[in-house]
Amino acid sequence: MPLLEINNLQLEFDTLAGAARAVDGVSLRVAPGETVCLVGESGCGKSVTALSVARLLPTPPARYAGGEILLNGRDVLKMSAAELRAIRGGVVSYIFQEPGASLNPVVRVGRQIKEMLRLHRPERATDAEVLRWLTRVGMRAPELRLRSYPFELSGGMQQRVMIAMALASEPQLLVADEPTTALDVTIQAQILELLRSLQQQLGMAILLITHNLGIVGGMADRVAVMYAGQIVESAPTRELLQRPRHPYTQALLASVPRLDAPTRRLRAIPGVVPRPGHFPPGCRFAPRCPHAQAQCAHSAPPWREVAPQHWMRCWLET
Repeated sequence: MPLLEINNLQLEFDTLAGAARAVDGVSLRVAPGETVCLVGESGCGKSVTALSVARLLPTPPARYAGGEILLNGRDVLKMSAAELRAIRGGVVSYIFQEPGASLNPVVRVGRQIKEMLRLHRPERATDAEVLRWLTRVGMRAPELRLRSYPFELSGGMQQRVMIAMALASEPQLLVADEPTTALDVTIQAQILELLRSLQQQLGMAILLITHNLGIVGGMADRVAVMYAGQIVESAPTRELLQRPRHPYTQALLASVPRLDAPTRRLRAIPGVVPRPGHFPPGCRFAPRCPHAQAQCAHSAPPWREVAPQHWMRCWLET
């Protein structure tokens, strides 16, 4: 049984112009111990989908219009407030892209980690356990950092604190939403390697949200590509990177710089992601697609399997 199973999720936001659907029919599975990457440009609905896993979006303005989110076989959308408090941090934990904005600036680091332990592992809510986790995430001088405030730490150190907070309760699923944004490339590599190492030690699953296909190959077992509120392609990582079928996936990969190819101008995808509530009819990528045909403009393409375990939403024959 999958640890996480999202089936036909439909999520809307109330606006002055009416309901705007940001997530439209998304289905996704994450098995125990598996790493799944959800990729796409900003505005495609990745973070909204991730926040929905533990129902972290305020309702209103958000409204779940359909579908289900099964966590260990139980529908999160039908859970009570008390049940949600138990799974948030206890079963599924989050790492966000701006740790400086997620940490409380006036509470010492050690106290914030201890609070997570007190909620979900009260028998371990000690300074010794906090020090153990700070050491485990590679924090230098953990005894000193235990009493530091977040603003006294660098961006990389703040992210290590966030990882310690997220994993101290030993969750079954870690949702990492752009965990390396705003960090330099050296620190990015260290954070990703740390997540890989801790995943192996704890046996947890990871749902990694990113717009950077450059980090997917070394992290993911499977990749789902999202565009304008829908998943447009899904496949095992090697298959998707070697044989991308959807024009949007191909365009994303073409925009990644390569060290093993002659220097050339990077390819940009023309246009922008349409806003929720303003999705075009037919294929939503058609206005930006170099391979668009007449039917793409008015007929929504089906979700079909084009190779074993390789699915896409496109009219192109591949």
